[in-house]
Amino acid sequence: MDNLNGIVAFVRTAEALSFVAAGHKLGVSASAVGKTIAKLEQSLGVRLFHRTTRKVTLTDEGRHFYDRCHRILEDLRDAQDVLSEAAQTPRGKLRVSLPAIGYRFLLPALPEFTRLYPDVELDLDFNDRLVDVVEGGFDAVIRSGTLTDSSLMSRRLGAFCFMLCASPGYLAQAGVPRTLRDLEVHACVRYRFPTTGKLQPWELLADGGEPANLRTAITCNNMEALREAVIADFGIGYMPDFLAHDALATGKLTTLLDEHRIAPGQFSILWPSSRQLSPKLRVFVDFMCAKLFKGL
Repeated sequence: MDNLNGIVAFVRTAEALSFVAAGHKLGVSASAVGKTIAKLEQSLGVRLFHRTTRKVTLTDEGRHFYDRCHRILEDLRDAQDVLSEAAQTPRGKLRVSLPAIGYRFLLPALPEFTRLYPDVELDLDFNDRLVDVVEGGFDAVIRSGTLTDSSLMSRRLGAFCFMLCASPGYLAQAGVPRTLRDLEVHACVRYRFPTTGKLQPWELLADGGEPANLRTAITCNNMEALREAVIADFGIGYMPDFLAHDALATGKLTTLLDEHRIAPGQFSILWPSSRQLSPKLRVFVDFMCAKLFKGL
């Protein structure tokens, strides 16, 4: 493809869905953008946009083309960063995907990172869906659990564990469970995985396994909502330690049956093995490995 200017104009228009806005970004007129894209469409033999007097939208072919072109421009920018002398100073946009609950452990560390690396622009995607790093155009993702994708490089960030928690108000009303079997007569606040619709199991150490007859009082597909429901005296909840940390420190929650906690889980940061480790990604990985989960 010889028309790189046409690809750039197309991507900027697809991002803004406006010839005028794309022209502002590129420093040219809206009509110049329109003519450039029309020339690109002619060379491709497909229509990339639906055009009306009021709006511009992508065609199906345009959406597919945008996905590829966006990644190509990102790779070109990374290549320029790696090769240029100026890129020895970490700079540019860094796209990172992590679980919705990840802001709990990530955001407290970011002021120091942005102070050390002011030219790095963080674009954070907090989402519980399992994203494809390359297809999604991410520089890195933060995930928990078993790592199975051999096309990704990874480093461990730190450990966490799940714990049973309840509010003092609930325990005053319902009593304190002393054994795992006691849980069967308590109201339980359960987490439902949004991707599968299944309830999260309460993985607890016991000779006879975890309780089989938990009485569910309320289910939530968001961990923050689960935490607030437990604080509001709905029942006993099962949540990660970094989510419960502040509420435990202020007395809003207390832990239960601590001797039955299982071995901790792990969070890791992953990035495409085929991608040159740019200065901005290198300093982000190094910083997060050094700082996260150290105060819990």
